[in-house]
Amino acid sequence: VQLQAFGGGLVQAGGSLRLSCVASGPLVSYYGLGWFRQAPGKEREFVAAVTSSGLGKYYTDSVKGRFTISRDNAKNSVYLQMNSLKPEDTAVYYCAADLRPHYSGTYATRSDFGCWGQGTQVTVSS
Repeated sequence: VQLQAFGGGLVQAGGSLRLSCVASGPLVSYYGLGWFRQAPGKEREFVAAVTSSGLGKYYTDSVKGRFTISRDNAKNSVYLQMNSLKPEDTAVYYCAADLRPHYSGTYATRSDFGCWGQGTQVTVSS
């Protein structure tokens, strides 16, 4: 599976961005998909994830109520709608896939995901 993320950019605080990630390869609809971010000098952290069915969605506390993850299995895509952006959301955002078919547990850590795409830069100005 290969992942390609896009949609980052520069936005003012309070603004919105929508990230997209397209996955290529077999059985993408079987896999959970997620978003992570890495700010300069910090470790890569979990942001959000969605199960293969799209029914299970998980968020880190700092983005709950502001970010929404969704997926379109017909397009092999996962999205991250980011609203009410804050300067502390500035980071490189990465999409990732969990290659365990139809995994139905929770998502919260980097170790849940075994396949990574390149990042897209999100910069939020104050």
